[in-house]
Amino acid sequence: MLTPSPARIPGLSAIAGGYDALLCDVWGVLHDGVTAYPGAAEALLAARASGLRILLLTNAPRPSAPIGDQLSALGIPPGAYDDILTSGDATRVLLAERPERRIAHIGPDRDLGLYDGLPQALVDDGTAEMVVVTGLTDDTVETPEDYHDRLQALAARGLPMICANPDIVVHRGGQQVWCAGALARVYDTFGGAVTRVGKPYAPVYGEVRRRLAAAAGRPLLDSRILAIGDGLPTDVRGGHDQGFDVLFVTGGIHAADFGPLDAPDPKRVEIRLMEEGLAVTAMLPRLVW
Repeated sequence: MLTPSPARIPGLSAIAGGYDALLCDVWGVLHDGVTAYPGAAEALLAARASGLRILLLTNAPRPSAPIGDQLSALGIPPGAYDDILTSGDATRVLLAERPERRIAHIGPDRDLGLYDGLPQALVDDGTAEMVVVTGLTDDTVETPEDYHDRLQALAARGLPMICANPDIVVHRGGQQVWCAGALARVYDTFGGAVTRVGKPYAPVYGEVRRRLAAAAGRPLLDSRILAIGDGLPTDVRGGHDQGFDVLFVTGGIHAADFGPLDAPDPKRVEIRLMEEGLAVTAMLPRLVW
């Protein structure tokens, strides 16, 4: 049941018995981009051992294979989940259906695998028919303001943009890092047409349901799917809008808003959820079993 006054639970095991599957965020729930959170992998392993199917859903703008490699390197083994779905996977499906064949890419070189095997070619801005943004080229030093002139020029030409990561910011270790969603927001201000792929936007959830059904060997009722996430505008909004129950991990991107990390103030959480027009089933500071 969704409520704006969620109970704090000691761990996932307190409510796991009410579900057949978990839809779990990655960055902010399982790790901070540098280190895996203590107890997170163990929680997923225990959930799978209890019979739950687990799909990791992330707004990473790359195909899922490198995400699995990253998780393994952080100590989160493949046995902790059934499948990974990224916004990069969903973007590839969209690009394969688009008529445009010349893309201006905005983002780091590590994201170029997004285009492998697709019919599009990467070209300079002057000959592009479409823009795909996966992030800032160097997100350790750049800000959205550095892209102001380039985005304004692309929007003036009427080029459609696909944003392969709707996140505005994430925390990498202790550093705030700008994401592709921040550049898409700038493009909006110039009147550019933006298609955002990933959470909380509805199209990705059709693939979520398909993959969870494949993992379970049967279609699952929405009421038997628990979404787990730390981001209010992405994980929580997406799960809420889809009618899933939601477990809110307060110690992620919004941790500073709720008081001490290990003792979030329930009233602050309740007020924030009401301000956002959201409701969740339960909350806990970090994902543990």
